[in-house]
Amino acid sequence: MGKKTGTNIFRRRMALHEEELRALYTSLYGPDEAAYGYFCAMLERMWRARSAELRAIDAAREQDSAWYKGHELVGMLMYVSAFAGTLRGVREKLDYIQECGVNYLHLMPLLESPAGRSDGGYAVADFRRVQRELGTMEDLSDLAGDCHRRGISVCLDFVMNHTSEDHAWAKAARAGDEAMRARYFFYDDWTIPNEYEKTVPQVFPTTAPGNFSWCEEAGKVVMTTFYPYQWDLNYANPVVFNDMTENMLFLCNRGVDIIRLDAVPYIWKQLGTNCRNLPQVHTLVRMMRLACEVVCPGTLLLGEVVMEPSKVVPYFGTVEKPECHLLYNVTTMASTWHTVATKDVRLLRHQLGQVFALPREYGFLNYLRCHDDIGWGLDYEFLGRFGMEEVAHKKFLNDYLTGKWPGSPARGELYNDDPRLGDARLCGTTASLCGVETARREHDGAMLDWALRLDLSLHAYMFSLSGIPVLYSGDEIARENDYGYHDDPLKAADSRYLHRGDMDWAAAEKRADPDTPEGRIFTGIRTLEQLRAAHRVFDGAADVWLLDTRDDSVLGIGRYYRGEKLLALINFGETEKTVCVNELGEFRDLLTGAAADTRALTIPSGGFAWLLCDFGEN
Repeated sequence: MGKKTGTNIFRRRMALHEEELRALYTSLYGPDEAAYGYFCAMLERMWRARSAELRAIDAAREQDSAWYKGHELVGMLMYVSAFAGTLRGVREKLDYIQECGVNYLHLMPLLESPAGRSDGGYAVADFRRVQRELGTMEDLSDLAGDCHRRGISVCLDFVMNHTSEDHAWAKAARAGDEAMRARYFFYDDWTIPNEYEKTVPQVFPTTAPGNFSWCEEAGKVVMTTFYPYQWDLNYANPVVFNDMTENMLFLCNRGVDIIRLDAVPYIWKQLGTNCRNLPQVHTLVRMMRLACEVVCPGTLLLGEVVMEPSKVVPYFGTVEKPECHLLYNVTTMASTWHTVATKDVRLLRHQLGQVFALPREYGFLNYLRCHDDIGWGLDYEFLGRFGMEEVAHKKFLNDYLTGKWPGSPARGELYNDDPRLGDARLCGTTASLCGVETARREHDGAMLDWALRLDLSLHAYMFSLSGIPVLYSGDEIARENDYGYHDDPLKAADSRYLHRGDMDWAAAEKRADPDTPEGRIFTGIRTLEQLRAAHRVFDGAADVWLLDTRDDSVLGIGRYYRGEKLLALINFGETEKTVCVNELGEFRDLLTGAAADTRALTIPSGGFAWLLCDFGEN
């Protein structure tokens, strides 16, 4: 592509969005022509720095703007250090990643962060440097290039609410640089911080109470919503927005296809509010979306909004003015583990009903677990109809999933436990929470069969939903909890490392052996992925609805698209169930090919069924 042609493309895109971009920028920062002019010049500079290979990807995705909404993408989430040691190590394992059926690779935070004060990489000291032990920025670019040649998209976290206290901006601010202090929230005393505390909730009330910290070196109070070593950025300052957007685009130009906007609801602060989900946040996200549309339109924005559905959905924006391309289906994840513990699907049906009622244009990431904990942000008003009171129910869920409840095979640990409020969160791998760990330790074959069946059924249920399913690395081989973190002084205080253990490559070698748990789960998940990719009924454009199974322990999901109808049934109950669903058509079991009678379908405890009817339409 010639220089003139490239410039014309940039100008065409800029002309398409400039009027709205200027209006949004002015709404936040007033008629600051210098700041806005710098912003626009930065966009062109980042466009010019974009490689020919990445521009070709942009062009293809501009022609197919729904490229991520079908039924072919399968994600995997991993820490580079835990999976393969370094970025070069991940490149060497790309054959394995492809064998897993993965074509969406989410690399957890890998930018430079201070040891012991990184919050798992979420306290970034340099947005343009990879953590030394993981490699270099060139290694990241090389990995992304290899992934693109294999048809794999790369996702990376962009920590936008704050920087590490070791970031160059923060160091200069501590030393007295007033321009750098204006990038954060500094106060001479506790008067204004105390006013904030009256309305702003605490994120970690037990491990990091309060929203402010005293900075001894500066002799001032600084806003630290998450941890004292994470200093909140002041997005009311246009320099912060300009430079952080440039940092994001820098990562896009290294080959990152999906930018995960970390903690996005928190990024605008206003005294007298809860500093969550303020209107200005949506203005900022919309401007970041427009910046990508101009510079790198092949890039997706994934919003991390860990809140109830009513707070999540607005981050899609509108059809005319979209914000995030993708959002996490976080409430469904929590409701799923509630269902595993209670064996009662009523809450999950209620929650999925809300999701299924949303426009099909909305794209969700579906997952059974992530790098973080499971928080019990459930619909307790709905649960109250069935006598489930919030505090007592949270205790039951945590007791069951940590194995304290009589007869529970689950094994997890609590995170951020606050006995006073009964508000602890939960950690654990999928396999350990399903009972695989307990069964193997007790050499109980029947329990192991049940636990593996439940593990696979949960994955089938996840694949039955519209959106992009994401595996946590290790779940494909039934990876169990890693209790070794207790012996590491840098990790021992954070129970989330229970499910962040190193990849067990010796266990992965068993993935082809059907007589091992590793082989049963690996083969089972791979089969589900192949069926999902082969059948259009899993497309994001499909009609999706809840089936009436007449049993509160059996979840039923129906899908229809272009002549194919799928019935997905998952038995969360303790006993085998025979269910009847009133759906017209001649169905066959998608896994076995056998004819299925939907009037009397038997599903084992912890099991599932995928039934397909093909009406012969295209």
